[in-house]
Amino acid sequence: MRGISAKPGLNRGLFLAFALTAGLSLTACSDIDNMFGGEPEDFASEAPPSAEGAGAPPPTASAPPVAQALTAGAAPVATINPVNIDSGPDTGTAVNKTVQGLRNQVMGLQQKLAANSAQLVQLRNQGAGAASAYQEAKAHITTRLQVGTTRGNPELVAQWNTAQSQLDVLSANVNALNALGTDVTNDSSAAHFALDQIGATFSVSGAVDEDHRQLQLLEDQTSQTIVMIDRLLKETSDAIQRQTAYLANERANLTTLAGAIKSGDFYGGVTSSLGGAGMQSAAYGGAPLVVVKFDRPNVDYQQILYAALNQALQSRPGANFQVVAVSPTRGTAASVQMAQSTARRHAQDVMRTMTDMGVPATRLNVASTTDPNATSSEVRVFVR
Repeated sequence: MRGISAKPGLNRGLFLAFALTAGLSLTACSDIDNMFGGEPEDFASEAPPSAEGAGAPPPTASAPPVAQALTAGAAPVATINPVNIDSGPDTGTAVNKTVQGLRNQVMGLQQKLAANSAQLVQLRNQGAGAASAYQEAKAHITTRLQVGTTRGNPELVAQWNTAQSQLDVLSANVNALNALGTDVTNDSSAAHFALDQIGATFSVSGAVDEDHRQLQLLEDQTSQTIVMIDRLLKETSDAIQRQTAYLANERANLTTLAGAIKSGDFYGGVTSSLGGAGMQSAAYGGAPLVVVKFDRPNVDYQQILYAALNQALQSRPGANFQVVAVSPTRGTAASVQMAQSTARRHAQDVMRTMTDMGVPATRLNVASTTDPNATSSEVRVFVR
């Protein structure tokens, strides 16, 4: 394999920032027709015939479980029970009135803490349900494509629209989580402010011993409240990050599936065909960024590909990439056709690797060509 060699200490945060700043929108086309950009006659908008009547295979059991899809590595969220804020006798002093006001503030924060904790549990359950429905629709599509189907199969179009709608539900779920995070952040600020006020009240003159006893107790309980609010804030932030990353990846996968459904080919994301190596050089103007030769099983190209993309994006943050499947032309017509299919499959694998690294699918284009000088399947990545 030729290309830019890997460098130590790669900035792997680059692709996270790249994915966020490049506009990985949590919304997408409302239906598969818009995603495809196809003619109306190519895709049916009505619900397809029943799967049983069409002899469609059921979704495979290989769809990732919800826990794996969105909550892998995350501790289960339990509803947080409020701290019991103890009351105290009214001593009649001005300090005691201040203590009562502070106590009411902390009690209000405890009530909001319990409500926000319950909302986080509900949002995570809703997100998990949407992810499960999405994976079921996606598994049905990939199963049909792997065994072969017709171009623009309306059954798969309907399944694609179902998957798209479930990702939209997840997008709304992320928005709700963001709103919850803002609310919890405000509560954290209010709790810290209340703790500061409690500390300052110790210095106010005119208090009796009972007032200070109540202040000390309230100070301890406010500190416990802050710990629980901050824990809830962390869990909310973690949920947002997981779902945002999941959505970005699955939006890219859904884009690939849209092209595959249109062509009736699991590797239908190949969007164009170039007529030979000479045309390829003219079209892409210069040497490829990376050349991956699939001349043996299990070619390990990820590290070199990552290093090359990293360097390219540092030089040109707005760069797009062309992934070209190159196949040899030697042998019989059947062997040439088989080589082309293999090259397209390898190109799709490279493209998926690039999207996993954070490159948005909107910045990727896949093409295919032949090269009489090639001895095995190759994938060439160009910067556009």
